[in-house]
Amino acid sequence: MKKVLVVFVAVLFVCAGYLAFTAVDSKTPSVVAAKAKTYSASVYVAGHGGHFAKADVTIDPNNADNPIKVNNLDMISIGSPAWYKTHDARIDSQDSNILFWSIYQLDEKGKMHVGKSDLKTGNVIKDIALDPDPRATGKTGPIYCASGQSKKFFMPVFMGSEGYVDVFDKATMDHKHRVFISDLGYKAGTYMFVHGINSNDMKKFLIAVSLKGEDGKMNGKQDLILVDMASLEKGKFKELSRTTIPGEAGKTITFRQYFSNDDKLIFQSAADRAWVVDAKTLKLVDEKMTGANGQNHDMMPTPDGKYALLTLRTSGVEGCDPEGKPVMDKEGKPLKVTDGTLLLYDAGAKSFIGKPVSVCFDCHKKMGKGDKNAVLCGLDANYKK
Repeated sequence: MKKVLVVFVAVLFVCAGYLAFTAVDSKTPSVVAAKAKTYSASVYVAGHGGHFAKADVTIDPNNADNPIKVNNLDMISIGSPAWYKTHDARIDSQDSNILFWSIYQLDEKGKMHVGKSDLKTGNVIKDIALDPDPRATGKTGPIYCASGQSKKFFMPVFMGSEGYVDVFDKATMDHKHRVFISDLGYKAGTYMFVHGINSNDMKKFLIAVSLKGEDGKMNGKQDLILVDMASLEKGKFKELSRTTIPGEAGKTITFRQYFSNDDKLIFQSAADRAWVVDAKTLKLVDEKMTGANGQNHDMMPTPDGKYALLTLRTSGVEGCDPEGKPVMDKEGKPLKVTDGTLLLYDAGAKSFIGKPVSVCFDCHKKMGKGDKNAVLCGLDANYKK
């Protein structure tokens, strides 16, 4: 009996010691969440000043307030700020040092431009000037905005009406084909904008179309169409599937998009909101309103698909003069300008994290352009392993 009692007391002593050692106060969480992975990347953001903003960023989802840190800002120039307005950043899948691009409006001679640049040197490798297609309306634009690629071809998408996908040989930049979305049944005047992107296995190409109603205005409905990549490379559309996703008339507009690396999801910008779409069924997985954060123009997932970077045109930023002093508008109030920003989306939690971070305004201030709007659009990025 004494032996049993001694053992019992010893067990009590050990348990008491364990509890004392592991006791926590009210400020200590009882369960410690696993720390999220951080990412480092060089992000290339297209703008209307004849250049791409190059932002070296660190993405830390654990920082609930400011998950995106801009470590350095630079730029890649492609041409005259007055004429080389670009929406389109597309890093070559075969060579991460090559950036393909296209411009959003006609130049001073009425030409369209498609080109590629060396990201190591910042130099333009090739700049191709083309005459506008007689079927496409508008004296200046919009021209190209989105783009996709296959192993051998770069495919910028003509944003306006009539919309089409061009096919350029990556090596020579020779123009091979022009495929109009009228071949998919879209008549001129029935839609406003067209965008598109390739799947990462390069077997499919997604086309997004912002539809108009009978009154000629955007009705908020967006068509997503998957077509066969092999056929597109040969200058033809072969439709695989199609769906319509509703939004708000005049506010919801599909712009650029990305597939996740495993091609299971599509991350689609939609102006007043962001969409995540099942890439197989084309059904909506998540929808988030961007609200005061700004108008969403692109949405690129991290390599593992756990997060995504959104490009936003964020309004309400107070402008400044070359010395950094506030600028007043005609009514004597602080001048408000639009900034280009990045916002982080958590795909697992289906929510945004923290606040947008600027990738335009700091440079604009240094250049004495702090009283001008920053008009960004698409992005692409090289992530560091």
